[in-house]
Amino acid sequence: MKKTGAISSLLLAVAIFAVGCGSTESANQTSTSKPPEAGAVGVKKIIVGTGTKFPNVCFIDENGKLTGYDVELVREIDQRLPDYEFEFQTMEFANLLLSLETKKIDFIAHEMEKNPEREQKYLFNKEPYVIWKTRVVVPKENETIQSLDDLKGKRAYTTATSAAAQILENYNKENNNAINIVYSNGSANDAVNQLTQGRADATLGSDFSLPLIDPQGKLKTVGEPLVSSNVLFMFRKDEQEAQVLSDKIDEVIKQLKDDGTLTKLSNHWLGGDYTQ
Repeated sequence: MKKTGAISSLLLAVAIFAVGCGSTESANQTSTSKPPEAGAVGVKKIIVGTGTKFPNVCFIDENGKLTGYDVELVREIDQRLPDYEFEFQTMEFANLLLSLETKKIDFIAHEMEKNPEREQKYLFNKEPYVIWKTRVVVPKENETIQSLDDLKGKRAYTTATSAAAQILENYNKENNNAINIVYSNGSANDAVNQLTQGRADATLGSDFSLPLIDPQGKLKTVGEPLVSSNVLFMFRKDEQEAQVLSDKIDEVIKQLKDDGTLTKLSNHWLGGDYTQ
């Protein structure tokens, strides 16, 4: 009888322990960006690479929360794709492309402009969520620089691996390195200090991004647009799963445009509708 009682006690203890383990696992599964749904075992986790230094686009707010236009757009897309769970991984902008190539992240959300050089190496979704018109940016008091040609012999400040850097580099290839390109891995609003303190003569930027990085209005855009670019999400090329996800994201962006959500996000974060 004593032996039987001991065995019964042991089985009861094992049962309690098993229930306890099950409760812990369930708690871990629910600590995601959105509640698990029926059949959540088939949900695929996607790592989204972004930054923290682009005001109103991807940044850390006063409460320590990652937010901004690109971030909140990805969260909205996440809510409309129940088969996926998106998780952000933040890093310096210059590290995003390498992280994508080495499969540390699955796609990039950081105002990535589509251009021929990038299109050769990466996959972009088809439905743009912002349209950029890139111009030359100079200090407000400057009256001599109006174009890239006016930057010959001068210093142009840009972020390494950016679309703006590609424009400057392409110009230099055709003009015997006429522009002295100053690269930085710093935050977007570093350009204001570089230009106003005379360490660079100009930079490149879009009409909508300038007020975000220069709220005091120390800089201005000049001349005609150098390029008009679609802003899209960037994936690894020639991967079937990436293409499937890209296509599904396109469907959601179309929905967001049709129901006005994308315009609302743009107005809130970017100060106007830059989605068309």
